[in-house]
Amino acid sequence: MLINSRTVRIQWGDCDPAGIVFFPRYFAIFDDSTAMLFERALGMTKFELMQRQKFSGFPLVDIRARFLIPSRFGDDVVVESGVSEFRRSSFDVRHRLRKAEKLAVECLETRVWTFKDADGRIKGVPIPEEIRAKFA
Repeated sequence: MLINSRTVRIQWGDCDPAGIVFFPRYFAIFDDSTAMLFERALGMTKFELMQRQKFSGFPLVDIRARFLIPSRFGDDVVVESGVSEFRRSSFDVRHRLRKAEKLAVECLETRVWTFKDADGRIKGVPIPEEIRAKFA
């Protein structure tokens, strides 16, 4: 399974008045990490993918997280992301955020591969086999 790893520095704006990361900010970090995982696997940005494929995005339909260790302003954390399962038109992305080598947050996202129909409605469509193959 392809795993993308990236380092993120926690910024002042990510934190609540107690000085720890406000939990929705983790979800923004994980959303960016999903886009970067696909960019690494496919060799193109999400924008380029939308231009080249029958593709309108992969919206989030479910998310679960466990928060184990708080992160604070100035911390450098490492996010490891990988697709844990592909289904017909949906897939799961597992994220592990580590702080000083310790697991701080783990997250599981479920997303749907979509395309806009002629009426502009977004619909789930089968994930192309050539896309799946890039993650093997």
